[in-house]
Amino acid sequence: MTFRPFAALALAALLAAPALAQSPGIISPDRLAEHVKVLAADDFAGRAPGGPGEPLTIKYLVDQFRALDLEPAGDNGGWTQEVALNRFVVPGDAGLSLTINGATRPLVQTRDIMAASQRPVDRVTIDKAPLVFVGYGVSAPERGWDDFKGVDLKGKIAVFLINDPDFEATAADPVAGKFGGKAATYYARWSYKYEEAVRRGAIGALIVHETAGAAYPWTTVVASNGESFDVVREHPERAKLLLQGWLQRDVAVDLFRKAGLDFEAEKLRARTAAFRPVALSGASFSADYPLKVDRLVSQNVLAKIPGTTHPDESIMFSAHWDAFGIGPADASGDTVRHGAADDAIGVAGVIELARAFAKGPKPQRTLVFALWTAEERGLLGSEYYAEHPGFPLAKMVANFTLDVLQTAGPSRDVVLVGAGQNSLEALLAKGAALQGRVVTPDAHPERALFYRADHFSVAKRGVPVLLLMGIGGGPDLVVGGREAGDRWVTDYTTRCYHQPCDNWSPAWDLRGAAADVDLILFAGGELMNSRQWPDWNDGSEFKALRAKTAGERR
Repeated sequence: MTFRPFAALALAALLAAPALAQSPGIISPDRLAEHVKVLAADDFAGRAPGGPGEPLTIKYLVDQFRALDLEPAGDNGGWTQEVALNRFVVPGDAGLSLTINGATRPLVQTRDIMAASQRPVDRVTIDKAPLVFVGYGVSAPERGWDDFKGVDLKGKIAVFLINDPDFEATAADPVAGKFGGKAATYYARWSYKYEEAVRRGAIGALIVHETAGAAYPWTTVVASNGESFDVVREHPERAKLLLQGWLQRDVAVDLFRKAGLDFEAEKLRARTAAFRPVALSGASFSADYPLKVDRLVSQNVLAKIPGTTHPDESIMFSAHWDAFGIGPADASGDTVRHGAADDAIGVAGVIELARAFAKGPKPQRTLVFALWTAEERGLLGSEYYAEHPGFPLAKMVANFTLDVLQTAGPSRDVVLVGAGQNSLEALLAKGAALQGRVVTPDAHPERALFYRADHFSVAKRGVPVLLLMGIGGGPDLVVGGREAGDRWVTDYTTRCYHQPCDNWSPAWDLRGAAADVDLILFAGGELMNSRQWPDWNDGSEFKALRAKTAGERR
């Protein structure tokens, strides 16, 4: 094993007794807890990007990396990378409407529609733009699928179904399994659909909301209350629609009916490769409202251990430092959304990975430790880095992301979100076996968690990634088994996710979280002195992207 100097031998000795696999490991549960207690404290004000807690957060993170004798990897030889953000607010009384066969139906923001605009304009004006139903809006040459068939969307509103074409397919449908069945592909995500609409020249896009396909109810859609964020772009019109949003299912069904179409019949047709877009006859969409645009500057924190032999080849370990700041008071009166599990514990994991690697011999490849801003605003800090990388993405060996590690104690397994995507999973399984554990795939792949964390910003540019996210499914806990693990996930996601009660607790048991971070330590150690280039599996939507830069890797 390439990491023998301080990790692999210790891990092997440690894991000889599976029942004690997570006590003690290379990564200290107590150190993880100390970082979380600091970052989740009231003084940090919920760590909102550009908020009152950001300066304190950045200072703490930089101080940690500096104390470990890491080198800065940010802008101009510093520890941070500035991320300029635009904050957009659509007014609650925005003028939005459908006109169908000459009759106009006003659309009420948050009740009928949830519209957002992410171009920095003073006013959004769309005057009776035609509507075109594009099915699931998937263009996947590697799967022999094209929903667009060359349709002209310029100046039009594209109407999409959520998820991908085989989400509701039966075994008898020819499309069954073509897109992973219930497991979501990137084509299932709203972000992909908006991006595809931009590429096709649409002025706007509306996605029909259905709870099962979206994996969350309408209340989640409207929780932003008209607020959205994007990085500041030189040419925003090339990346963003003038209007994007969600349409309530009942509104869509009525729209289709008045256009002479049956919504359910069109959904069935969209599950076939022969589907062609259809104009919603006699229907148009209009919008007219002022758009509030504020600019703020936040910061990514970046540190490195330079490679001795291949310094341009990087392995990245990352988490997001931001949370949701101050919000409505909960039953206890707490207004701070502390973001302890999401994602102070991931930040703690990255700091402790840096500590462990810093104690060892210098790596041949550069190790990068990245703590992102604005993940909760749409993966924006990591997206900005992916657009302005400090190391070439073609030579990024792998990205390991930590986001919401479990706090319920030692487990017999590690839950992997996005199982089946790439060869990094073999390293995870190898390390887990040393710990006397196994890898368990995400129990709910239909929730598309693989596409909802910061690793995705580099994944969609071809970089192999591995995400550890504790809410992908209940772990098989040493005490209580899978049932107890599922209870932990349910309790956290229903009570505390993005709420004030996501705070550090003395009842936490971080031995399981520390063991999971040990696995990333092991995997990174296997790669840092090797000539391995992990790759995407056949059938992954990212394999062709990586292949485009194959000539840059030796």
